[in-house]
Amino acid sequence: MEKALSRRHVLTTMAQTTALSALGAALPQTARAAAQTAPNGLTIGISTLGFGGHTNAALAAELAAAGFSTIQFFLTQTDSAYWKYNSRADLSSLTPAHCKAIAATYRDAGLAIHSIGVYTNLMHPDDAELNANLAYFEAMMEIGGHMGVRTFITEAGHHYDTAVPAPRVPLEFQDAVWPRMIATARRLDVLAAKHDAKVLFEPYFQSFFASAKRVRLFVEELNSPRLRVLLDPANLLELNDLDEMFTQLAPWIDCLHAKDRKHHTSRGVAAGKGDIDYKRFVTLAAKTTPQAPLILEYVGPKDYQDARAHLLSAMQACGIPEVK
Repeated sequence: MEKALSRRHVLTTMAQTTALSALGAALPQTARAAAQTAPNGLTIGISTLGFGGHTNAALAAELAAAGFSTIQFFLTQTDSAYWKYNSRADLSSLTPAHCKAIAATYRDAGLAIHSIGVYTNLMHPDDAELNANLAYFEAMMEIGGHMGVRTFITEAGHHYDTAVPAPRVPLEFQDAVWPRMIATARRLDVLAAKHDAKVLFEPYFQSFFASAKRVRLFVEELNSPRLRVLLDPANLLELNDLDEMFTQLAPWIDCLHAKDRKHHTSRGVAAGKGDIDYKRFVTLAAKTTPQAPLILEYVGPKDYQDARAHLLSAMQACGIPEVK
């Protein structure tokens, strides 16, 4: 015969069942909330610019052994030494086969090539020079196509006419230069569409792209999905704080440079040797631009491991994992 249940026992059992059901429902919500508040991971890459004494094969092996999975490629290695800053180079001897072989060297070592550095002069006042520089930029896009790379990096460039006295207003900020630069960028946009590419503009406080706001106004006016931004906080440290940089530019940032700079100086240095608050930097990056790799720059064989350790230390202190 079944034992009769007391009213108190029935009520207690019902209460326990309800509590367990509520707990079961709450656990997935708690897990989702934890996932939502957990910081995004960040990818650490490195520029090949500072390794001019390496062949591509030697550099690929060294960087892979050091734990990198991503590079920003410059034509500066001993077997591909073509790159010139704020200028252009003769690329005619760089064959499609050579380009493909270089790319395979890095990828076979487990290194993705995020982007290629161009850095030609986009604000040269002479039309013939500007046209030649844009032709050079397109040649770099063709090289990227052979390498399977579709993202290209550039600053605005610099021009100084030493034959005449320096103008009262620097060329970068003369009234006629803004619309000329907009027109030049629109020509780049056409080239980017032709080659299925993106161009990332990098600001620097002593250049046409002098501040975060100025860059934002520039890309807003262009309004193109192919014209984006590379943010290097060290390049704007003198004029903008970190929060302002990300507030102004986050929707357009596809890459970040991780170097450093002392206040009131013009020379960039390796990460950890300047005044950038790296914990704040990586926190903002993880929160607003987690898709953008942090590329170590201004480093070479002697200091790149220290710079990587500084960046990793800041990420670990903020609970931000590295994404390979």
